[in-house]
Amino acid sequence: MLYYLTIFTTMAIATIGVLGTHLLTGMNGMFSLGQAAFMGMGAYISAICVVNYGIPFPLAILISISITLVVAFLVGFATLRIRQDFFALATFGFGQAMIGLFTESVKVTGGALGFSNIPRMTTPTIAFVSLLVCIFLVWGIRRSHFGRDSLAIRENEMAAKSTGIDIFRHKMTIFLISAVFSAYAGVLMGFYNRYIDPNMYGWMVSVTWIIIVFFGGRDSLTGTLFGALILLTLPEVFRFAAAWRITLYCITILLIINLRPSGLFGRWELSLKPLFRLFTNKPKREVE
Repeated sequence: MLYYLTIFTTMAIATIGVLGTHLLTGMNGMFSLGQAAFMGMGAYISAICVVNYGIPFPLAILISISITLVVAFLVGFATLRIRQDFFALATFGFGQAMIGLFTESVKVTGGALGFSNIPRMTTPTIAFVSLLVCIFLVWGIRRSHFGRDSLAIRENEMAAKSTGIDIFRHKMTIFLISAVFSAYAGVLMGFYNRYIDPNMYGWMVSVTWIIIVFFGGRDSLTGTLFGALILLTLPEVFRFAAAWRITLYCITILLIINLRPSGLFGRWELSLKPLFRLFTNKPKREVE
């Protein structure tokens, strides 16, 4: 039972990072290969604050997110005005630079050996409640005027600009929000696994999050959530075939992408309205 609880807790935390990518890539059309670096920043800064300086966990979360926001703003200011393909390359460079920083700062981060002795502050309850709050926030953004502007920018940036949308400001806001999601996921993961190292935040993590968004359907929040559930648990499902599980994992992704180009869920969203109607609608009295 503990094994399955660990798997689903880890999946819930990783899904918070995926939700940030859903906002950035799914809604706004920006491909960042440095999102995992923000996750690493959140993990390392919060762990250093708690372990080395005895700062309370909630305050360490605020410090790590604040520093991540400052760095994300600087990265966004330097990269968001360039073309999307160059933006992806620039964020890739940023991510690799952060991995180098984590690795070379041996006295602070532990270097390639990693940072250990982190107290377990993240519980399954905290992880799942955090995920629910993040889902609600993303759902609210998608339904807002801001979310509709994001979709307009993704589909046609020039047309969106002609309607008066401040493209740079909008992209910067989305970029900062996604960085916060990634950093918070890093904090939770670090204080759940009790150990972090630079290899945990490589560019492949960012690519995996992008794949999940497209696998489930970039126009569907439901698709992103179910995509995360499927792709983050498939490696464990295929554990029985240790030598072939990566191959089976890749085949599964390729099949879905080819059979469902718009993603597993396309534009479909799960609605709770029928459930609400079931409990709110009162039966009509028969006329005697």
